[in-house]
Amino acid sequence: MHKDKFFEEAVNQAKKSLEEGGIPIGSVIVHEGEILGKGHNKRIQKGSVVLHGEMDALENAGRLSAQVYRDSTLYTTLSPCHMCSGAILLYGIKKVIIGENITFKGAEQLLIDNGVELTILQDETCISMMKNFIEEKPELWNEDIGV
Repeated sequence: MHKDKFFEEAVNQAKKSLEEGGIPIGSVIVHEGEILGKGHNKRIQKGSVVLHGEMDALENAGRLSAQVYRDSTLYTTLSPCHMCSGAILLYGIKKVIIGENITFKGAEQLLIDNGVELTILQDETCISMMKNFIEEKPELWNEDIGV
């Protein structure tokens, strides 16, 4: 795993989701060296259609000024889907650190086209966690990505 404490917290959030019976995706929003919000995919746990890891982290960060979001970095263990990418663009987050995009490549081009800086780590922990989940529970994964 990469030695960035914020990325490590996103991975911890993904593991927490898995332990709860959910999809192992975690996210953290950081502003000036402080975690504003962290979250994990809770679609299964909450019966939600929108609680992806990034959305949960935003929800947990709460109502903040647009400038705070523009100056923040979002960490996520998996490439953001179109919904989460839309939220990233809506709130003007300019930097996203992605754990991996091998098991799922989300709307990265949309983010890039709108000036978001992406760093893709191809972290082995994230890759193996998602590969195992997809293999063990393909129906839940397909539901999560709208297949």
